[in-house]
Amino acid sequence: MIAWLNGIVRDIGAGYAVIDVHGVGYLVSASGRTLGALQMNQPTMLHIETVVREDAFLLYGFRDTAERDWFRLLQTVQGVGGRVALALLTVLSPDHLVQAIASGDKAALARADGVGPKLAARLLTELKDKVAGLALGAMARTQAPTSATPVEVGGAVEAEAVSALVNLGYGRSEAFGSVVKLAKAARAEGWEPTLADLIRAGLKDLSPA
Repeated sequence: MIAWLNGIVRDIGAGYAVIDVHGVGYLVSASGRTLGALQMNQPTMLHIETVVREDAFLLYGFRDTAERDWFRLLQTVQGVGGRVALALLTVLSPDHLVQAIASGDKAALARADGVGPKLAARLLTELKDKVAGLALGAMARTQAPTSATPVEVGGAVEAEAVSALVNLGYGRSEAFGSVVKLAKAARAEGWEPTLADLIRAGLKDLSPA
């Protein structure tokens, strides 16, 4: 099994790249996000997921282990193969996938090629419990730690604030991420935000500068 490839990018196409490792060209399927980070005739290192079939030996490449781990997790859902998993990772980063699933944002998932409403709903149903503990971690990586005490995500006030922002036209994932961040910051400062506080702060946070 191949764990990673370290070589020179010799070709980039629709959904794939060719990596030259000591004169051997490896055809690697990858998400648009990973392909967008590659440069022709420049060195790269990709984490590899190897899939062996009776009629094929397939290599999938990822710029980091988070994307590779999500590739594996997405395929635990019925109806999601390698192509659809890469399509999801093309439109949503690992952190955005956490937010989309934790917030029930079916529309965000359905932006990926090959993901219709039914499959998007299945993804939410089958993965929500698995990513519940990751939602706060995704937000925490965007700011310096402010408290050693974990903050509960998904309380009634937060849920109402997210719904209110969605009703005002904001995307569910964006609203969810903003509300979680604001609630965490408020509690780290020692006060409990009200529904009005979160909506007002969310509008300010999400509005274009």
